[in-house]
Parts: sequence; structure tokens; C-alpha cells
Amino acid sequence: MVQAYILIQTEVGKAANVAHEISAIPGVTQAEDVTGPYDVIVRAEARNVDELGKLVVAQIQAVEGITRTLTCPIVHI
Repeated sequence: MVQAYILIQTEVGKAANVAHEISAIPGVTQAEDVTGPYDVIVRAEARNVDELGKLVVAQIQAVEGITRTLTCPIVHI
């Protein structure tokens, strides 16, 4: 299982709606609108890195109002 945090920038005033829509996507375990340089932080999981990439590109980035994403895979050192 691969887990990651996905940092999202949105259009002005869209953070709450984006977080709500993303929270319904399978593989997303948490989505919160926040303050700071990013507007939404998502925690997601997938079976492998390829599926994580598909989740981000095909589903999360397709949500209206998103302008940029940054995916940060979780590592256990």
C-alpha cells in the first residue's frame, strides 16, 4: 500500500467545495481545506505508485477549481 499527501492550490473561494468533492473519491482517506500556501490537503492511498498516479491525474486533478497539485508520498525510514 502506498500513501501520500496531496497539496492542492485552488481558484479563489473554491477550497471548501474542492475538499468536499475530493473526499468522495475512492482512495482518498481525508481531505481538508486549510490556510497557507496550499488550500486543500488530501491524504490518499493506493495499491502501488502507478495507481496513486492515476488517482491524482485522472480523478483528483479533474475536480473543477484546482489549479495545481503536489504529491508527497509517505516514506517510513
